[in-house]
Amino acid sequence: MVDLNDYFNPVSIDGPDFEHLPGQAGFPHNITIHTDNIPIREINKFKIAILGVPEGRNSPNAGSFKGPDVIRGKLYKLAKIPGKSRIIDLGNMKQGVTFNDTIAGLADILTVLLQGNIFPIIIGGSSALVPAIDRALSNQKTRYTLTAIDPRIDYCNERKEADSFNYLNTLLNNHKSTFSHYINIGYQTFLNDQQVINRFLKRRSELVRVGDVRQAIYLTEPLLRDSDVAIFDISAVRQSDAPGTISPSPNGFYGEEICLLSRYAGISDTLKILGLFDVNPDFDIRFQTSGLAAQMLWFFLEGFSQKQYETPALSGYNSGRFIKYHVRISDLEDDLIFVKSNLTDRWWIELPSDKDQYLYVACAHEDYLKANRNEVPDRWVKAVERLKP
Repeated sequence: MVDLNDYFNPVSIDGPDFEHLPGQAGFPHNITIHTDNIPIREINKFKIAILGVPEGRNSPNAGSFKGPDVIRGKLYKLAKIPGKSRIIDLGNMKQGVTFNDTIAGLADILTVLLQGNIFPIIIGGSSALVPAIDRALSNQKTRYTLTAIDPRIDYCNERKEADSFNYLNTLLNNHKSTFSHYINIGYQTFLNDQQVINRFLKRRSELVRVGDVRQAIYLTEPLLRDSDVAIFDISAVRQSDAPGTISPSPNGFYGEEICLLSRYAGISDTLKILGLFDVNPDFDIRFQTSGLAAQMLWFFLEGFSQKQYETPALSGYNSGRFIKYHVRISDLEDDLIFVKSNLTDRWWIELPSDKDQYLYVACAHEDYLKANRNEVPDRWVKAVERLKP
């Protein structure tokens, strides 16, 4: 049996100079914190585990190893999370002798948590740590969708050492990987190699430019609803709101928008792992970036506390919780079938699968309206192409 105490240092951060909230209303009040006096035990009674990974190797953003404790300090100043989600802060993972040792150790930790049905929230560190997530899910033979909220598609056409800007190379070149689908929310065309964009479009990846997201941000909710892993790179936020990273951009999401995306990730009932990466306190201004990162985590947890596990129940839509709609489109042989939740007003497209089973692809109300205008929704087209043998 793995003892997580062997993998983590206890939480050790300075107390706040002042508090806006009384102790009973603060974030630490309704979580368990691994300290010198409180070891990690009975891990299976928790639903969420926060783990810092102070690792800046294999990344140009080396100062990101300082991120976890600075973010944690800001998170602890916020209000407690509504509801009764049982949360534990495991502390900071002990750094491996080499970077690959850290990857191996993090993969072991994630495997233990996933097997215990505990949701891991990784506070990095840099996105060079993503291969540990891949290893943990691939060891479970789980085909997964990874969504990156990132201004860059972290892939390089050149042969070079793996780092935080090309972790997708590691995933795609690993024949044991079960990584199956990539979604990018918020990429900026002028920061990416067009050949890389074309490569991922040929893989039927779903890439949404930052301008398109900002015009209708609610349309990203179905993308995150169908994701298994969500990776937030803080450089997806514009420099004026988050200067604390090695590669900020004048363009990007506002703070309110990135927090909304975090909440969408929180309410997803298929998501298994969240990662928040590349906060570098060395470049920050008055803790602005770490403060925003803490608020992103808060909104994720607030969403998690209110999630409705509807996806597993879709096949039982005759229960009265769901309504099924058939839409005829002249260019298609069969009707498009939409399913709507009476509880949350969320929508799915039903697709036939093997052995009289069905797959459900998250979609928006706009997709249903588009079908009623005799137009084939893009979500349906991309899903059918992706699911072809």
